Amino acid sequence: MQIRPEDQIVLDHVAARREALIGRAIDWANINSGSRNTRGLDRVLVAIEESLGALPCRTERVETSASSRIEDDGREVPLTFAPALKLTQRPDAPIQVVLTGHYDTVFDADSPFQTVGTRADGALNGPGIADMKGGISVLLGALEAFERHPDRDKVGWTVLLSPDEEIGSPGSAPLLAELGARGHLGLTYEPSLPDGSLAGARKGSGNFHIVVRGKSAHAGRAYHEGVNATAGAARLATALDDLNGQREGVTVNVARISGGGALNVVADTAVVRFNVRVPAPEDADWIEGRIRDLASRPPIEGATVELHGGFTRPPKPMDAAQTALFEAVRQTGALLNQTMRWQSSGGVCEGNNLHAAGLPNIDTLGVIGGAIHSDQEFAWPDSFVERAQLSALILCKVASGEIDAPHLKQLRLQSR
Repeated sequence: MQIRPEDQIVLDHVAARREALIGRAIDWANINSGSRNTRGLDRVLVAIEESLGALPCRTERVETSASSRIEDDGREVPLTFAPALKLTQRPDAPIQVVLTGHYDTVFDADSPFQTVGTRADGALNGPGIADMKGGISVLLGALEAFERHPDRDKVGWTVLLSPDEEIGSPGSAPLLAELGARGHLGLTYEPSLPDGSLAGARKGSGNFHIVVRGKSAHAGRAYHEGVNATAGAARLATALDDLNGQREGVTVNVARISGGGALNVVADTAVVRFNVRVPAPEDADWIEGRIRDLASRPPIEGATVELHGGFTRPPKPMDAAQTALFEAVRQTGALLNQTMRWQSSGGVCEGNNLHAAGLPNIDTLGVIGGAIHSDQEFAWPDSFVERAQLSALILCKVASGEIDAPHLKQLRLQSR
């Protein structure tokens, strides 16, 4: 594998766009787009759409699926989400690459962390500058450059930018599954790890809610006529926590118990909310069985129990397809004097969904940065060109056949 003259034209185009790559990411990060900030999400979407003049592709907003939320009083209420942005180029080409990202952030509309600044060491500090307004700019920059490659017609690509990744992709999950089943190779633009490493194997993640319903009563006059849902929820929480350590790599995090009210009233409703992480599909089956068993019987006499939720991100192990893909990316990075390393992660992202749909993918191709989901979030300016060149060269090597995307897809299907 080597950098050919036609590849160098692509790489030079990325380098010449350095300030634009950084500048538009800053502009986008200065617009709050927390996952439930409908107005902010629309503003960012408009800004991204306005930047697409250099990409001769079909652009469309795509409706996301509806979902629901369990309130603290146990009610299930419907939820809707902003649209996803879908870009399509050459859908009939023999090789199809799926590129994904998200334009929502974890920062609410009233967060005090609203704008991008520059630290004394030169790093950019701002909400979503790494996760992942910077990643979106890198993604688009790679495609803008690749469209100048003479072999571009061999590769079709689809971009999906979702509005709900930070809350588990409840609305965009069906879109990710559809694209994952159809594509040969996936590229996702979460930020890399702070040292530039890529995420390798990822655990799966599930969010669950158990509603415990009891009976209210006066805590003084008629305590024994009531059924204390909060006490039942506490017993369930302890039983759930006891599942930790029973199977290697499986963790249960009881995050919150809500419910109850005045101190002189026996609580009639409580909700236990918890997250589960698992390294492999069989572990997901095991823990779901234990959870359903606990939820099948009342934790306190007279109570009833309702289980909601499930796995939103299946595990993403380092199977044969992932191993081969990482080696191809390592070789591609070496051509650019970039040392590609990877390590396992307990974190999850859209790459989990794509892998479950049968798509081998690298999911940390965004900018190099760190401290994401905090007001210390940062990204290194030089990494914008570095990472866009890496993705652009990956696309060049897919077009030339030096990265055999159909073979990687076949490996993934064989391991299912």
